[in-house]
Amino acid sequence: MELTHFNEQGRARMVDVTEKEKTFRVARAAGEVRMNPETAQLVRDGKMKKGDVLAVAQVAGIMAAKRTSDLIPMCHPIALTGVNLEFRWEDAALHILAEAKCTGETGVEMEALTAVSAAALTVYDMCKAVQRDMEITNIRLLYKSGGKSGEYERI
Repeated sequence: MELTHFNEQGRARMVDVTEKEKTFRVARAAGEVRMNPETAQLVRDGKMKKGDVLAVAQVAGIMAAKRTSDLIPMCHPIALTGVNLEFRWEDAALHILAEAKCTGETGVEMEALTAVSAAALTVYDMCKAVQRDMEITNIRLLYKSGGKSGEYERI
């Protein structure tokens, strides 16, 4: 049976994954928040008025990954078995890396991408009083494995 994304009236619907085999799935995503060196130093030194920016962004990313199906209409609810976020500095650019894992019938790419997006938005929110022209950029899937389509790695 071929699955389509539309019902008879041409309206969107959730893809049926009932017959799909459960497999271990992993996805990694990344993104960046570019800011002024002065703003980056305040974040590094823990001197933002709203608190520890990276700690809050990490929690926000994990929470968002767990709620992806509430945010993205056609995503299936997934029982995640792991979500991890890491932050790396390159000058005044904060690189955000997220990994999501599960054993299930559908992938976790959207969960990893949502984690990065929410973490980046949280950084922006916590730093906007100091700098409003920060840029959230380059959000992308780096890697996914599991399922029928197999492995993908961004080159």
